[in-house]
Amino acid sequence: MTQEITEIISTDAGDARVTWHRAKKPRLVLAVSHGAGGGIDARDLQALAHVLPGHGVSVALVEQPWRVAGKKVASAPKTLDVGWRGIWPAVAKPGLPVISGGRSAGARVACRTAVELGAAAVVALSFPLHPPGRPEKSRAEELLGSGVPTLVVQGGNDPFGKPEEFPDGEYELVEVPCGDHGFAVPKRADLTQEEAVGIVTDAVVKWTGSLG
Repeated sequence: MTQEITEIISTDAGDARVTWHRAKKPRLVLAVSHGAGGGIDARDLQALAHVLPGHGVSVALVEQPWRVAGKKVASAPKTLDVGWRGIWPAVAKPGLPVISGGRSAGARVACRTAVELGAAAVVALSFPLHPPGRPEKSRAEELLGSGVPTLVVQGGNDPFGKPEEFPDGEYELVEVPCGDHGFAVPKRADLTQEEAVGIVTDAVVKWTGSLG
């Protein structure tokens, strides 16, 4: 069981909150944020926070200023980037390589800012390749432009982009069969909800292990 330590970080977009789940002997930090419609209580983020510290990766769960302020609607992309830039010195403070991560809108932020902030890599959970039903509104350029080693974990039934819709590129993609945008799987699926989340954590553990 990891000890949770929470700190408030002042950014130019308002106060953000970082909840640390520290590894005993960390070699990497994964800073990971939520999507536009939820918070750090998302099943995949919580699973990573509890599993990764046992593999030498400290996890910093980041709540964007709009969430901390109690707003129900996410800020514009540029404002999300401002908030992410503001928390970076805090997550980089341990002096370890930092993986920039996020789910959905948070994954877009991680990709857009990775090179600028000096991220060692990106973990993109449920990358929203396009709005549901609008494949012509592609955000592939953000993913392909991350500029660092990138892992995408995507639900097989994600309405924001199924795995087969993703373009060729220099990134690794792991599918969660039958998973939706939140990696929820239907009861009739061949795998349980626990197994679906396990695919997410196993993929990230394996991938971060390859980073050193």
